[in-house]
Amino acid sequence: MNKDQLLTKLWEQYAAITPSAKKIHELLEEKGEVIKNDHIAIRTFNDKRINIEVLEKPFLNVGYEAKGEYNFETKKLFAKHYEHATDKDAPRIFISELELEKCSAELQETVKDILNSCDDDTFKNPELVLSGSVWKADSQKIYKSLLSESEYAAWMYVYGFRANHFTINTNALKDFETLEELNTFLENNGWKLNESGGKIKGTPEQLLEQSSTLADLYTIDFEEGALEIPSCYYEFALRYPMSNGELYQGFVASSADKIFESTDVKLQKS
Repeated sequence: MNKDQLLTKLWEQYAAITPSAKKIHELLEEKGEVIKNDHIAIRTFNDKRINIEVLEKPFLNVGYEAKGEYNFETKKLFAKHYEHATDKDAPRIFISELELEKCSAELQETVKDILNSCDDDTFKNPELVLSGSVWKADSQKIYKSLLSESEYAAWMYVYGFRANHFTINTNALKDFETLEELNTFLENNGWKLNESGGKIKGTPEQLLEQSSTLADLYTIDFEEGALEIPSCYYEFALRYPMSNGELYQGFVASSADKIFESTDVKLQKS
């Protein structure tokens, strides 16, 4: 599988449970915009069977290189971002993992049981990053137990290996000079934005501004009955030039921390 095939499959899988992404695409294309992707984010646990070192492989195989590393103390996450070595238009890849050893013994045991329910060969699949929930994710009880401690863990249980979000490169848009203009356009067309930490996370001084929609709600059929759960969201990034004139390529941990909350059930109810 080459780079374009991998990225296309990630988009198709993401769009299938994030109808708002297609609608925002169409809305912007109707204005004559050409959509470019800034980055794609993926989630996992730091269990050695499925950690970042495992999920990065298909990207390294198609020319990506590891760049920045980030820590999110409150959410107990570690992340790395990747850039393509030769294709400067290729989206960055952002992979995060929940640091299980920092979580409660109960959560650790639950995640261990979830992973142990799978055959080890499952995790050796070279297309694991596209596999979704490879375990049986049909228990509201398990979902709610994880949710009580970590929204991230609960999301992983239900949705598994897939793009958690795609991101529009706002710099490439013709009719929107600021992220605030794009946010206003989206809100005027009915989209709710993640307001945790403000609608715009980051500043020009930090060289990166980000905003995002709230995640779409997707119906999951659990054994105990159906439940609407936040799925994926669409992010928007505006990058600023560094002192050498080139656009900043990395991420700002304090901003990403708030972007993670776009899938938070509590924000959906506010």
